[in-house]
Amino acid sequence: MEVTVQWIRTSWTKQSRGGEAATRRNAVPVGFRVPPMTPGVAHVVRMHERDGFDPFDGREVLRRVDVQLREGDGRLRVLPRVQPFFAIPPRPRRPPAVRLVPGQWVRWQLNYRFSSAAGVRGWSYWLDTFNIAYGPVEADAFLSPPTVLMDERGPVR
Repeated sequence: MEVTVQWIRTSWTKQSRGGEAATRRNAVPVGFRVPPMTPGVAHVVRMHERDGFDPFDGREVLRRVDVQLREGDGRLRVLPRVQPFFAIPPRPRRPPAVRLVPGQWVRWQLNYRFSSAAGVRGWSYWLDTFNIAYGPVEADAFLSPPTVLMDERGPVR
């Protein structure tokens, strides 16, 4: 299976829920240039409020990325995993998996809110953006609009 995966995670706390910090958070990119990758590896980008939302590049073995990828009948089936199950917002009904033909790509976004187990720390939040293409793509492919956009972001107040 030839697939290009970019996983972007943006993390913040209540301190970035409003004002200048929220403006900076809301301006972070949802796609980056893809560096040369070996098969079976995903491009991972992390941005956190403590670093001023500056992007940090990395790589991850594809099987450790929170997304199900299955190939069959000339299509790639894509469905991100929702983890952990105790996160807010609840997702009782999820959209069906997306089936891509070679040359297509999907941008799938999910957001979460967490509290510490004992309630000692405040809320923390994250946004996962998965850019997934069926087949190889040009380095700047994820800078343009996707073939399919799946937005599973919900209220996290």
